[in-house]
Amino acid sequence: LSRWFHKDLSGIDAESILKTRGVHGSFLARPSKKNQGDFSLSVRVGDQVTHIRIQNTGDYYDLYGGEKFATLSELVDYYTVEYGVLQDKDGVVIELKYPLNSSDPTSERWYHGHLSGPNAEKLLRERDEPGTFLVRESLSKPGDYVLSALTSEMAKGSKRVAHIKIMCQNDRYTIGGSEKFDTLTDLVENFKRKGIEEITGNWVHLKQPYFSTRVNAADINNRVKLLDQTADGSTEGGSDKKIKAGFWEEFDALQKLEAKAKKSRDEGMRPENKSKNRYKNILPFDETRVVLQASDPDVVGSDYINGNYIINKLLEPDQQKDYIACQGCLATTINDFWQMVWQENSRVIVMTTREVEKGRNKCVPYWPEPETSKEMGAYLVTSLSERDCNDYKVRLIKITPLNESESSRTIFHYQYLSWPDHGVPQEPGGVLGFLSQVNSKQTEFPNAGPMIVHCSAGIGRTGTIIVIDMLIKTIEIKGLDSDIDIQKCIQMVREQRSGMVQTEPQYKFIYLAVSYFIDSTKTKMMAVKVNKQGQKAKRRGWKKRDTDKWRGKGHENGSSLR
Repeated sequence: LSRWFHKDLSGIDAESILKTRGVHGSFLARPSKKNQGDFSLSVRVGDQVTHIRIQNTGDYYDLYGGEKFATLSELVDYYTVEYGVLQDKDGVVIELKYPLNSSDPTSERWYHGHLSGPNAEKLLRERDEPGTFLVRESLSKPGDYVLSALTSEMAKGSKRVAHIKIMCQNDRYTIGGSEKFDTLTDLVENFKRKGIEEITGNWVHLKQPYFSTRVNAADINNRVKLLDQTADGSTEGGSDKKIKAGFWEEFDALQKLEAKAKKSRDEGMRPENKSKNRYKNILPFDETRVVLQASDPDVVGSDYINGNYIINKLLEPDQQKDYIACQGCLATTINDFWQMVWQENSRVIVMTTREVEKGRNKCVPYWPEPETSKEMGAYLVTSLSERDCNDYKVRLIKITPLNESESSRTIFHYQYLSWPDHGVPQEPGGVLGFLSQVNSKQTEFPNAGPMIVHCSAGIGRTGTIIVIDMLIKTIEIKGLDSDIDIQKCIQMVREQRSGMVQTEPQYKFIYLAVSYFIDSTKTKMMAVKVNKQGQKAKRRGWKKRDTDKWRGKGHENGSSLR
């Protein structure tokens, strides 16, 4: 079962949260208030909410006819993909697109939410440390949970994983017997101290948690607080120190995952292309590199530029936003850069570095001085204007092919200037405001190609900006209660260009940026709600005054109508 199951929700409450927090296609499941043991599926269709009854016979789940399923989760999964189509009595298709999740029962990082038994076993066996444990939702019993732990016993050639059911009864948690706990955390801490004896007499010990990086977007503030904590510990020499934890652990795990991934970068390693790389070891993957089409086939390496396509695979193909992540220009690559801009029909360029920082060249200016033009390879590039904003500059640039002077395009160049030489910005508000302006401009060109993002190497700040933008886009489409996984998002991006998001501070900054976005979105939603309530109150007041006026019309001394 996933967290789209809300165990204490009425139909009226379901309608309310789907209308205020959901979008078209948002859905949730809840227990039926009318028929004990049955369930209801509440779905937002346009601006309305429709409720679908789910029958639980004790043997299977179904929609009072049609396909039958062993679990509620399987039924919902079936209708959220293209296998099954739901229709109301009028024939209107009901789409289950975005689960509207309930709050996690705990913010502890060992809680994995929707995770099947086989997948839990796979994770724990990969860790290969007996005593490693996690807690997940029960797939077979909505509202209950499962404690999965790796034991030292061997079964079928690998260490056995014990699955212990946690029942939720009257908002208290138990694994059976007389002991009941107010929270999942209390239950886990209790059995970490004393262990769990199985019916077979074997003991299951809980030694180290297997942390999840998945989080409900709306709960990200709690996750940030947990990750920000450090643990007390000591070195081998005995001196006390603070051990890095949280963000460092997640980022370190990410680094180890990348070390295992090997992809070819042969084109960047060609002798002919060495002068086109700003850093000799930061090269594009061959499978996702941008290939310059208008190159000379007789010149080896003429189709090469140090850049990769980046696709947001978190979203459906028709919702995806494409990027190109590339290095900052060298004097030898300016012509190739403008060739790429034209070839890809890119209309927005995002530059996240100054040309020179602390005396080091970060990017050669690849645009002319304001109100001047310059030939750059096969194109005439003209700087039409330059405007200073609080944290950034906006340049309006025109690019015209030399052999097609009547054909030209306008390019918007955004250069972010407030990223410090070392580290990250002190707060994410400036970056989010910058991205808002960038995306607003990108939407003005519905047929435009990928947004081009670069810094110096094209991986650190570039990766940070792209991942923040991806996560915000995902939340905007799926809603505040959608699941996000920042570590997996970065891993997905790194599979397309190596080294994206370079440092732990950049990793943490992504969390802070998403948290800031969630907070500001909640504030806006609350303001809209208050405004609507005020308008309703005004309308009620107007109606009352009109009624009173009508009642008193033509009747002296307030006499009533008969």
